[in-house]
Amino acid sequence: MPTIANPTTKPSRLETVSAMIEEQGLTKEQLIGYLRQVMEIRALENNIANLLSKAVLKGASHLYAGEEAVAVGAVAALRDNDLITSTHRGHGHAHAHGDAHAKTLEAKQEHYNKMMAEVLGKSGGYCKGKGGSMHIADVEHGNLGATGIVGGNIPVAVGAGLAQKLMKTDRVVVCFFGDGAANTGNFHESLNMASAWDLPVIFVVENNLYGMSVPFKKVTKLLDIADRACAYGIPGEVVDGMDVLAVRGAVAKAAERARRGEGPTLIEAKTYRWFGHSHSDPRSYRTREEEASWKERDPITVMKDNLQVVKMLTDGEFESLENAVDGKLESAMTFSNASAEPKAEEVETDVFAPSKFTPADYETDRRIRLAIAKGEVKREITYAQALVEAAREEMLRDPKVFIMGEDVGLYGGAYGATRDLYKEFGEWRVIDTPISEATIGGAAVGAAMAGMRPIAEIMYVDFTPLAMDQIANQGAKNRYMFGGKTSVPMVLRTEGGAGRAIAAHHSQSLESLWTHFPGIYVVMPSTPYDAKGLLKAAIRDDNPVMFIEHKMLYKEKGYVPEEEYIIPFGVADIKRPGKDVTLVTYSRMVYRALEAAENLTKEGLDVEVIDLRTLKPLDIDTIVASVKKTGRLVCLSEAYENTGFINEVMMQVNERAFDYLDAPMVRVASANVPVPRAEVLEDGAIPNVARIMAACRKVVS
Repeated sequence: MPTIANPTTKPSRLETVSAMIEEQGLTKEQLIGYLRQVMEIRALENNIANLLSKAVLKGASHLYAGEEAVAVGAVAALRDNDLITSTHRGHGHAHAHGDAHAKTLEAKQEHYNKMMAEVLGKSGGYCKGKGGSMHIADVEHGNLGATGIVGGNIPVAVGAGLAQKLMKTDRVVVCFFGDGAANTGNFHESLNMASAWDLPVIFVVENNLYGMSVPFKKVTKLLDIADRACAYGIPGEVVDGMDVLAVRGAVAKAAERARRGEGPTLIEAKTYRWFGHSHSDPRSYRTREEEASWKERDPITVMKDNLQVVKMLTDGEFESLENAVDGKLESAMTFSNASAEPKAEEVETDVFAPSKFTPADYETDRRIRLAIAKGEVKREITYAQALVEAAREEMLRDPKVFIMGEDVGLYGGAYGATRDLYKEFGEWRVIDTPISEATIGGAAVGAAMAGMRPIAEIMYVDFTPLAMDQIANQGAKNRYMFGGKTSVPMVLRTEGGAGRAIAAHHSQSLESLWTHFPGIYVVMPSTPYDAKGLLKAAIRDDNPVMFIEHKMLYKEKGYVPEEEYIIPFGVADIKRPGKDVTLVTYSRMVYRALEAAENLTKEGLDVEVIDLRTLKPLDIDTIVASVKKTGRLVCLSEAYENTGFINEVMMQVNERAFDYLDAPMVRVASANVPVPRAEVLEDGAIPNVARIMAACRKVVS
């Protein structure tokens, strides 16, 4: 009698592996290559662990051993021009991605060398030793880098995916992160934005069961992170994170879906890390039995057995692989040991991309300011109109420029300023985002790194701390951490300041938060002329720029020429020359300073008013030259007195021109209280003309 097949019979391992190989169309050469990559990552991690135990390697290093199948399988499903973002446990992602791009044995060895050298902080590393273990990147080839902030790379991946949609490519972005990141706001905000816009992002969560020492099951009710995908209307899949072929198959399907324009996928790879969270972690929260059970499914063993069961790997071939991996690691250590330490004088290099400002730009700005002062410029427009003109001209000039933010479309953002731009350029050049400051900031970073020039709008400067990690830790620091090998050309437009009686959460002047961080410029224009020229310059710049407008200036009119111009950063403007007192200020306070100065002329006091225009870079030379002339300095700001930016100005003057001061410096700033709602209290909290005049009298008394 014929044998009747039992439909419940589980396929044999031979059948399962054969089916995966056939379905994915893999060759023996490819499969051996995947096994080699897994072994090379393990060798690198074991070597790092050894160096840490001997204190040869300094700093934190979060090892990827045990999770290698996720990185190798995911990257194996990608094309050469696809992108990845990584996290602090990112050696595996960086190696799999770099090895895939290296087409010769020599190139693969060079890649391994640079990985090892970067971990050791050597100049021969990928990032010249400035990134180290947690921040390896190769942006040129599509590895947008690793972050030391849990979940910090997820919004960046969304931005990189947005860039692909805007540029109409069929590239995809794979975003690696751990189970701990799945409980952060970045995760939820990013999945929502990516799904709403059908972005080509594959979110790969490596669930190794522990967030540092806390079991994942203790911090969530839903044990499968992939189940959360349904909340965003996207596919979610759990895969065996110890099996390269299982991961590759899932990512390959997600990539095909993304390339068809069908949007993101959430893939949860169940995996396990061999070591602790970091070197200092004793793993006392895990049992030996649990560790042993997972090590039975070592990714190396699984991949080796997969190949041997289909007769694609002999014991001799595996032994040859082991010897080759040992030799490769030895060569990498030889290279790293021979690689020089970074030169001490390089500590301040790579913070900012090089300036594009030309001598002609400086001369044009000087000439136009002189013409305005002489009354030769006749066209008068508002501050808001100047900003719209700047954005429109740059969007026409460069198709990579786009606007994104809350209510920037038909509503038009601040005072309806972008409404006409939305009508002219359409919804994918002026993009309405979800209410999601962190992902607006992070998406701007990712889009900028991937080749676009975003103008990201955050309604109020009071809300920018919600995006601080993305802007300050990702956008502002990436160039430096990645050894100067990337640029982040993005503008963050926002409005600050008091004056509309809308209380403490919508009225602050928080510029000093942003001047504190290296790698980001801070611009605060006061006039329509300055607003237009500085915004155009910010859009063209290759660095992150925090562009802070004052909410009370949008209707302010001023003279703006028809001709093309930009205003270089770091050039203060003497709005009123004088000989008795130097009064330094910016933004809305320029107008109050000018009013105070005019009033003081009746008392015989000649006040020079300097408008900084850009706080960073700061034109300290113009200030010092003025102080040397007047011998007296008053600094004025609408920000809180405590640790406000004008304190930095005063310190720099103290360092450079103390001997020229004829009196102690005086500051005028807002009271150290939350901005109050009641108008009489609001007016009393911020500097007024009377206080400014009193300060000027004080320095000459």
